[in-house]
Amino acid sequence: MEGDRQWIQVARMNGGQFAGENSQFMASVKAPGYEVEIMQKRKLGKLLEVSAIGLGCMGMSGNYGPPEDSQKMIALIRTAVERGVTFFDTAEVYGPFTNEELVGEALAPLRDRIIIATKFGFDIDHKTKERRGLNSRPENIRQVVDASLKRLRTDYIDLLYQHRVDPNVPIEDVAGAVKELIAAGKVKYFGLSEAGAQTIRQAHAVQPVAAVQSEYSLWARDPEPEVLPACEELGIGFVPWSPLGQGFLTGTVNTSRSFESSDVRSWFPRFTPEAIAANQPLVDLLKGIAARKKATPAQIAIGWLLAQKPWIVPIPGTRKLERLDENLGSAKIKLTAEDLREIDSAASNIQVQGARGTGRERYV
Repeated sequence: MEGDRQWIQVARMNGGQFAGENSQFMASVKAPGYEVEIMQKRKLGKLLEVSAIGLGCMGMSGNYGPPEDSQKMIALIRTAVERGVTFFDTAEVYGPFTNEELVGEALAPLRDRIIIATKFGFDIDHKTKERRGLNSRPENIRQVVDASLKRLRTDYIDLLYQHRVDPNVPIEDVAGAVKELIAAGKVKYFGLSEAGAQTIRQAHAVQPVAAVQSEYSLWARDPEPEVLPACEELGIGFVPWSPLGQGFLTGTVNTSRSFESSDVRSWFPRFTPEAIAANQPLVDLLKGIAARKKATPAQIAIGWLLAQKPWIVPIPGTRKLERLDENLGSAKIKLTAEDLREIDSAASNIQVQGARGTGRERYV
């Protein structure tokens, strides 16, 4: 019927097919008898175009409890592509190694339709899989990339991040090593993670940085004073990891919640009962806005990030289809200037308790 709205959720517009879901970060396409909305893209740096919301894949292979069934996760990743997601985040250290293998198997048949980001930067014993600190020596970067390419079942990495800044290796040497990998065709774009503004500038002077990935959300606003302004000045995209505060901002965590030993939150400083109770006002703020918008707290949290800058691309992770759909539904949320002022004003009066992440996260 003319004017009926049908949501067609397949991977891309091509020969009558459309990629998509809904909203202010979606574009409408009219076809006979129906209207389809397509997830809009955003640019990281000058050239790297990705879906406005990506998918963080780390938790599928551990960190938030035992690894999930791989076939279920492969199906979930492929469903994300059907929903219009083109940007997938992994790293050699996730597992370690197993998350890259999972992402590689899931996306190999869809390689020309998606963007894969992975990371180097840790010293990992390949026999014991023990992490032994940082290692961004150029020779290690080259070895890691070759191994990642095999696990990811691809001959190039779209976006290669330094996972953590290695104080023992000049950032210019790191950027130079990645520049050589780009020249060799093994990598397309260079990124940094949890880097300070000065490090970003130094790296960018050697090899343009397409994206910086750091924790950023309403309860982790550390990038705002220096990192985000540097990214804006240099034309670098920004990718918030843990945009839902390791699940806290979804409103599903309370003081009675316990975490098994394989869940990193069992020892993260912000997930002690005392910190959870102290930080609850932030969740209450999101719940209040969500009720008005007929949304969920998670959708408001991601929508807030999307509204900050057009070059910010959050990568919420999940193991569940319903949470994937909920997170992608954040693109429907239209936060007005008044909504954003209200959120910022209320959040500024909430003192977040506990160090973020592991408690050792520092910009270098």
